Amino acid sequence: MSVITSGSHPKALWPGIAAWFGRKYDEHATEYTDLFDTETSDKSYEEDVQVTGFGLASVKAEGNSVTYDTETQGFTKRYTHVVYGSGYIVTREEMEDSQYEVVSKRRAQALAFAARQTKENVAANIYNRAETSGYNGGDGVTLLSTSHPSLAGNWSNRLTTAADLSEAALEDLIIQIMGATNDRGLKISLMPKSLLVPRQLWFEANRILKSTLQNDTSNNSINALKATGALPGGVVVNHYLSDADAWFVRTNAPRGMLHFQRRAYEFVQDNDFDTENAKAKMTERYSFGWTDPRAVYGSLGA
Repeated sequence: MSVITSGSHPKALWPGIAAWFGRKYDEHATEYTDLFDTETSDKSYEEDVQVTGFGLASVKAEGNSVTYDTETQGFTKRYTHVVYGSGYIVTREEMEDSQYEVVSKRRAQALAFAARQTKENVAANIYNRAETSGYNGGDGVTLLSTSHPSLAGNWSNRLTTAADLSEAALEDLIIQIMGATNDRGLKISLMPKSLLVPRQLWFEANRILKSTLQNDTSNNSINALKATGALPGGVVVNHYLSDADAWFVRTNAPRGMLHFQRRAYEFVQDNDFDTENAKAKMTERYSFGWTDPRAVYGSLGA
């Protein structure tokens, strides 16, 4: 049995297979890294435990004791790593008929392609289900919600009035982000980083952010979004987002959208004694999710 991991060279596979790791169709560059921050893990799961800070200080009357505040444990978010795998078989008869090289190379290439697509879809589905009931975070509500709980009361990371992507809607959402507070109601320096859109909004997003003057008006006003560098990460397109109207803004919130890599892509091949077939498989183990929903604000469109 031989094994190849994501860090190995394809020549370590069956003879001649390296030439077939080239793609028939060009693939999109890796995109899930624009959606999540990646960390490694050596456990069966990872847990993030939220701890609230302190509230505003109280007035201390002369001669009286200072008021002591209490740090409170909030929700716990668990990331349970999942194994994804697939494989293929080259029969004894295919090998006898000199089809081994052609068939195994083609199938190995297709298997690697499928593994990459799987990971992109798993990642994007976190955003695709941003308001889908049942897909909740550690605080008990969906990724985008008007009722994220906190000690200071519920807060929202969804555009106040749902709207399609536009200059005005994007400005409103950024204003909402800049007014964010922590779980004790204290102002935090939450700032937008990038605009995340599906392919259907790619051109519109670029017109909005890159026009020198205000977009789609006859006014001779500057494009404030561009002039102020409101989104330093610019426009990011993700081809695996399924809602043509949905758009998101990633922020600088720490411990927000997280991807844990438990085991890297691994390719294994061996022969089966009973059938005399050659078998190959791939597995990879990882998880995607979010701890602090302040990491993403957005709208699913009007």
